[in-house]
Amino acid sequence: MMQQYSTASMLRNVARAGVLAAVALLLLCGPGFAAADGGLLPRDLSPWGMFKNADIVVKIVMTGLAVASLATWTVWLSKTIELRHETARARDGLAKLEADTTLAELRSADEAHDAVAQLVQTAAREASLSGWTFDDDFKDRVGLRLERVEAAMSRRIARGTGILATIGAVAPFVGLFGTVWGIMNAFIGISEAHTTNLAVVAPGIAEALLATALGLVAAVPAVVIYNYLVRQIANYRALLGDASAQVLLLVSRDRGRSARLMARAAE
Repeated sequence: MMQQYSTASMLRNVARAGVLAAVALLLLCGPGFAAADGGLLPRDLSPWGMFKNADIVVKIVMTGLAVASLATWTVWLSKTIELRHETARARDGLAKLEADTTLAELRSADEAHDAVAQLVQTAAREASLSGWTFDDDFKDRVGLRLERVEAAMSRRIARGTGILATIGAVAPFVGLFGTVWGIMNAFIGISEAHTTNLAVVAPGIAEALLATALGLVAAVPAVVIYNYLVRQIANYRALLGDASAQVLLLVSRDRGRSARLMARAAE
């Protein structure tokens, strides 16, 4: 059974990224840090400018995080539409099952291919294989078939949500890697320029912090959307469970009708 992704691990990742950025800034803003003239900054420190001037490794990290964020919202849109559609169809099918009908009537009248229709079809298939004779083991056989259909429908509706849990767990670490790489380049620039002037230090630090920010932008929505989809999938599975129970009730009623007809024929 799918479990909601805990936000505790992501909060730890955020804390690690914040601590690392703070340590870097403390090191660079120590007693030996020299004042700088803001007009001498050689780079565009807008987000796009920082991306263009970033190291190739940091660019790859930022691009990967942007793709992960796009994948998160794509999964959210597609799965939300799918869940709403399938849930509405399951509610309609459940309403049909609650009417006064028989399994054979539902099988002949229902040509849909939604989950509830498949539950009805698999029960009717077992009844057909059993020659429509409702012996003592028939209900157990139908129950086993219904469990398999429920499991298959649950796997199908949950397909694609695992990527959200992966992005939520991995994105902060990827952003942290970009931060470490950017700070490392900043220290290399300081050593090569033989100065701690802000014009030399600021671009590398800004690029490093931008990688951290993109990691959080990718991870936080992924965690929230994953937990939301898990709740919606759980509601959908509950509807399938209700539908399976209604199919078993139909089987029980049909068995009772068959027994009464046989009793009348014997009289």
